[in-house]
Amino acid sequence: MTLTTSDAHGIDTPAPAPVLSAEALAQLLTSLQSSGLRVEVPLSARAGGAGPADAGMLYIEGVQTTVPTSASYVESSPYALRGEDDGSWAVYQGSERLATAALAPRPKYYDLTTADGIPYHQIALLHLDSVASTVLQTCAYWGNDDQCQFCGIGVTLAQGRTIAKKTPAMLAEVALAAKELDGAVDATLTTGSTATPDRGAMYVGRCGQAVKEAAGLPVQVQFEPPSDLDVIDRVADLGIDSVGIHIETFDPAVLARVAPGKARWGIEAYFGAWERAVKAFGAGQVSTYVILGIGEDEKLTVEGCKRAIDLGVYPFIVPLRPVPGSLMEDFLPPPREAVEAVYRQVVPYLAQKGMSSSGVAAGCARCQACSGMGAFERSDGGTRDGRPSLPLFTKA
Repeated sequence: MTLTTSDAHGIDTPAPAPVLSAEALAQLLTSLQSSGLRVEVPLSARAGGAGPADAGMLYIEGVQTTVPTSASYVESSPYALRGEDDGSWAVYQGSERLATAALAPRPKYYDLTTADGIPYHQIALLHLDSVASTVLQTCAYWGNDDQCQFCGIGVTLAQGRTIAKKTPAMLAEVALAAKELDGAVDATLTTGSTATPDRGAMYVGRCGQAVKEAAGLPVQVQFEPPSDLDVIDRVADLGIDSVGIHIETFDPAVLARVAPGKARWGIEAYFGAWERAVKAFGAGQVSTYVILGIGEDEKLTVEGCKRAIDLGVYPFIVPLRPVPGSLMEDFLPPPREAVEAVYRQVVPYLAQKGMSSSGVAAGCARCQACSGMGAFERSDGGTRDGRPSLPLFTKA
């Protein structure tokens, strides 16, 4: 039963939720990203694209978060977003009110179009406080035997929600509007891989340069390892702040199964690219996605994350978020316990090496909304976003 209090007129109103401890909040966020959140109100969500999708965007206890909201498995989630009598929102489990919630407002810049009639929201979306775009919405791997099973880059394009190629000028125009109208604090630009030696790195880099020059935002660009590592230096010379080179999994057997095109590069090629990138961008300004729940071995995952950290690379760990229309659309996210077990081994190692998301200039590892890592970084008596520390453990 929901607790209530009576006001001066004897009217019962929901009692305020107790202030969550850092540990309880971290576990709740991780649970929501694994189980999803049933919603009883319209909620802005990112439905496709190259990265985590089905991303309902909201703030839970003031922490920016994305959680699955529309996949079929969410119907069985024990968690629900409900409206309160005072017009606010809260997360419930059954009748128990767990945490306050606030919905991300519809960005104002979504109502604008370019001079030639392209809606701004087809060029770049606002992921809470980050303006983000897939600059080339096509990929050399899509639609053939090399397609990454978790990816939905072609889904958005097929449904007409975006355009195939965003130009630097378009992105600069939209990023400036996102900053001025909606308070965007950085830009995250990714790209489908091209069948060229640079894998699309120079194009996404030039897009990032245009955004930075027009809007003054910190920018992260994301691309595959180029065959010529000098490309990484050339991207850095464009003034880009941070870079994402995403391996997805450190388990070679899993990589070969779920991302065969990437697997042909070999895991060592990623470490070579990261080493060069850290020299160009600095420790903590290079990140890689690590997806949990695709059949990976936990020990290999943790060992790979620690090896990356030793180079100065931030492993951005996320649970699988199955994309409708992808080859993994029928998969389920991993359980909270499995995700938390990896967080609790990797996050203390990050802290030991002096790295944290708070030091990342731009990009997914800076935002943290699609992962529970940020919540688990509140360790050793430190604080983040004004919240207290979270006890952590390490495995022998």
